[in-house]
Amino acid sequence: MQQPFIKSTTQLNQDSFQFSILASGSSGNCTYVETAQKRILVDAGLSGKKVQALLEQINRDIRQVDAIFVTHEHKDHIQGVGILSRKYNLPIYANKQTWLAMDKLIGEVAPENRCYIEPDQMLNFGDLDILSFNVSHDAAQPQFYAFQKGKEQFVMLTDTGYVSERLRSQLRNASAYLIESNHEIEMLRYGNYPWHLKQRILGDKGHLSNEDGALAMVDLIGNRTKSIYLGHLSRENNTKELAMSAMERTLAQRDLGVNREFKLYMTDPDYATALRKLV
Repeated sequence: MQQPFIKSTTQLNQDSFQFSILASGSSGNCTYVETAQKRILVDAGLSGKKVQALLEQINRDIRQVDAIFVTHEHKDHIQGVGILSRKYNLPIYANKQTWLAMDKLIGEVAPENRCYIEPDQMLNFGDLDILSFNVSHDAAQPQFYAFQKGKEQFVMLTDTGYVSERLRSQLRNASAYLIESNHEIEMLRYGNYPWHLKQRILGDKGHLSNEDGALAMVDLIGNRTKSIYLGHLSRENNTKELAMSAMERTLAQRDLGVNREFKLYMTDPDYATALRKLV
């Protein structure tokens, strides 16, 4: 007879803080954040089975997860949210407008698992502080998250048409970033997408281009920054090589210590990044 699952009792360092970008791209997004006390998913824009498989790539189990934090209601961010909540009794955190927009899309959720975090709110979640902040995207009320433990901070910043001066100041000098590098502008302009979709992506409520993401990082990097992950790449309008080249070139031109003071990493829609330890 199959034995019931028991949460791991392995003792992590009490200061432990690490993360993995499980999947990033227009086909689905999911990020894993872990401390000694909490294990969190940010979004689950893939099937429940795929999320489980991605967690297995980093030797983690969905049954160890404590909650899902949702950024916005687009399918590539919420596809598996409802089924995972129902199957594993997981609380879901989102703002009120996002809940209203995604209610009918994710199916029934137990009342006790309907949790709220509003923009610009700081939530103390176990040994982790979670800051939510608005971005500019064509969703009900899109927000992303900065996770902080002690002096270390991991910032997620994708699905936005631009990065405001307020965010550039508020999110500066984090230990690690996930920054959007969605498209190469010329590939998008001359590609096969219909004109209305090109306008949406290029607009203030669309997505950051390779150049936009790189320029945002110029203002965000500080002396604590050690890791930058390029995310949410378009399969049709970008390549990993173009995204990485644009980021390296822009940062190197400003002598910001790329590959000396900090390292650049690529994400993937199908494979999890290795767990990155901040502490």
